[in-house]
Amino acid sequence: MYAIIIDGGRQYKVVEGQELALDYREEAKPGDTLTLDRVVAVGSGADLKVGAPTVAGASVTAEVIGTGQGVKIEVVKIRRRKNSRRHTGHRKMFTKVKIGAIAG
Repeated sequence: MYAIIIDGGRQYKVVEGQELALDYREEAKPGDTLTLDRVVAVGSGADLKVGAPTVAGASVTAEVIGTGQGVKIEVVKIRRRKNSRRHTGHRKMFTKVKIGAIAG
């Protein structure tokens, strides 16, 4: 059984037992349970339920494993012939979850 969920403006196809990196949630602690209720589609084999816009009564539970940081994005700004350089970096935070039960 699989489900397509929306989180943080992106769609994810998830199955039970899958580990997934979602947008950072400050309130989520390791061991907590999240309920993802924006389910666009639920399917198993040839059977597929598609919502308009979401499937009524469908939800996905996920257990929080922890948090982390993504790869570093480096930003370099150089103005030619001005001896002006700026170099900064950014690492986006994420919350890692393990998908549990898919209801729907």
